[in-house]
Amino acid sequence: MKAIVQERFGPPDILRLADVDRPEVRADEVLVRVRAAALNPYDWHMMRGDPYIARLMGGVGLIRPRSRVAGIDAAGYVEAVGADVRGLRPGDEVLGFCAGSFAEYAHTTARLLVPKPANLTFEQAAAVPMGAVTALRGMRTVGQVRSGQRVLVNGAAGGVGTFAVQIAASLNAEVTGVCSARNVELVRSLGATHVVDYAAADFTDERIRYDVILDNVGNHPLSRLRRALTPTGTLVANGGGSPGHVLGVMGSLLRLIAVDAFSRQRLRPILPATPAGPIHADLLAVTALVEAGELHPVVDRTYALADAAEGVRHVEEGHARGKAVVTVP
Repeated sequence: MKAIVQERFGPPDILRLADVDRPEVRADEVLVRVRAAALNPYDWHMMRGDPYIARLMGGVGLIRPRSRVAGIDAAGYVEAVGADVRGLRPGDEVLGFCAGSFAEYAHTTARLLVPKPANLTFEQAAAVPMGAVTALRGMRTVGQVRSGQRVLVNGAAGGVGTFAVQIAASLNAEVTGVCSARNVELVRSLGATHVVDYAAADFTDERIRYDVILDNVGNHPLSRLRRALTPTGTLVANGGGSPGHVLGVMGSLLRLIAVDAFSRQRLRPILPATPAGPIHADLLAVTALVEAGELHPVVDRTYALADAAEGVRHVEEGHARGKAVVTVP
């Protein structure tokens, strides 16, 4: 089968299209015929082995990538199921987390897959798993957003931000989105009541105080973010970005946790969704919102499988509008 592989850590140019063996399916696994795979900041972090501390922690690989085939989000058809799998059968349309999704076929456990909503294309469905689940955790689980609260999403036009604005709006919050001028109308269309062009204004300078801030960007000091919160407000720090190659976002999150211990405000980190944790319930929750018409994936660009390196480069530059997606014929 065709797949995007990497033999070492480095820039997007190291990714190449190659012929590899189709994955073998164990008893608790599902083989997915991939039709589309989303591109995430997760992918370029894995590609570069960044931050370096992640290599020592074992999740990335020490001197070379732990996973030879790139990708994590996928949508497609069930091709085959293991003997112990229940509830899925060949031909089912699914979305979820599939390590090695930049390929014609990828395998994963059944708990990391859910049925694809009929009202989504495969490209839209592939955009859902990591971005929407991270946003759901940020708004519902960590932020505990309630009706009538003032919620601000910094990085509102990005892969997580576009979902977060919609989820907060579905919870009847008063949403403010922060984005570039070119994305103002997009963010407003997603349900934001107010939109701030970050080039024209700094939301931390304003008199408005927010009950919940989801920071997807990390471009403001913690002291200024706290100043934009109510006295008992919640700052939800998303783990995106890379402030330093050694510790990366871990240094910022450790500082956040330390300050939280002495503050009336709630300062809580949220790392991007990965296959650990209650993924199945979260995936079902976001697909229920999609089916109810309250959540719509925003697909920025699509790339052919052979052009996946170009797509990773686009995401790494930090200006993706919604999600970028790789299509697999």
